[in-house]
Amino acid sequence: MTRHLFSLALLTGLCACSTTPTSLPPAPVPASAIPAAASEPAATAVITPPPVSTPVTVSPLTPPGSKAALTDSQARALLNRLLPQGIADRQGWNNDILSAFTALKLPYRADNFCAVAAVIEQESSWQGDPTVPNLPAIVWGKIGERANKYLVPLPVVKAALLKTSPNGKSYKTRIDSLRTEREMNLLFEDMAAEAGKLGLPLNMKNPIRTGGPMQVSVEFAEAHVKIWPYPYQTGSSIRNEVFTRRGGVYFGSAILLQYPAPYQDMRYRFADFNAGRYSSRNAAFQAALSQLSGRKLALDGDLLSYSGKQASGSSYRALLELKTKLEMTQSEIERDLQQEKNSVFAQSELYRKLFVLADKQAGKPLPRERIPQIDLHSPKISRKLTTQWFADKVNVRYQACMARQ
Repeated sequence: MTRHLFSLALLTGLCACSTTPTSLPPAPVPASAIPAAASEPAATAVITPPPVSTPVTVSPLTPPGSKAALTDSQARALLNRLLPQGIADRQGWNNDILSAFTALKLPYRADNFCAVAAVIEQESSWQGDPTVPNLPAIVWGKIGERANKYLVPLPVVKAALLKTSPNGKSYKTRIDSLRTEREMNLLFEDMAAEAGKLGLPLNMKNPIRTGGPMQVSVEFAEAHVKIWPYPYQTGSSIRNEVFTRRGGVYFGSAILLQYPAPYQDMRYRFADFNAGRYSSRNAAFQAALSQLSGRKLALDGDLLSYSGKQASGSSYRALLELKTKLEMTQSEIERDLQQEKNSVFAQSELYRKLFVLADKQAGKPLPRERIPQIDLHSPKISRKLTTQWFADKVNVRYQACMARQ
């Protein structure tokens, strides 16, 4: 999760301005991609993360207990047992998952393998380049919306897009025949490169933010390669790698597993994948804050937002009202909230003092993890979906995978 999917970009059409980038938590990492079930359209959480600029750092997971690490051949055999029967190119998926784990230094364990497998199955039904139903209509609809904002009739746009594109077909023909996210990404890459030649007063910047079999954020991938070496030779760009099976599996495994999380239940990692790193921990913090302050707060995992350069947000304001009880100054509260996307926030003075007071008031230890309460939206869905729904759906697939050990 990444709360940013390509569907968020489609909601804005061919946007003349970029959306606020999701801040990247300590990596192995904004927020996400937003996942979709195999039988459901992709969904996007409508939450704006605070502009925290903490640099990304990577910490490989440490295997629990004292079990000896599996050899490559043992890991390959285990993974082969765990993968569902009947998927196309089973050996290719095995190779790409194992290669990703090796490069990212993730432990070869059934729970880790099954976590990745469950997200792949939920997001793409084991399609390396997922198809999207009615994709041409979706793209034309959003292009039309954007053109309307510029007072350009859609027939004029379609006439301009009759121009031959770099692959020899017209842009209009390519849009009319779109089937997959990768095709759409390549189309918009070409349109952006040739925007001037098209003669349209529209910004043709590529609006697609996520893709691949695990719906990974392009922004995350481009940040991750700056602090952790990408193991494959790239044909063109990291953006395009996200839309390949190997790249999608690699970056999806990284954002899901390559960070230290305090969770005993994998569901909270699935929720974080959907809503952003540490959102489950932060939602529990918000629940404790709500109980202590008596204020109704959105349990979305975002503790700090900004209005201009000023810190704001309902959680922030509730904390300021409690600063006397917390025995902290406003600057100290802001200092610790700046770490909300990092593992160290759980060791901060603010986190510790808040839970001491909340636990005392409740007369028992309050939960330190909670599924964020976020509604998901996309032009491709017609019913209410939430982060809770996503985490539960992926967890069902995860449990089925674990039963195949």
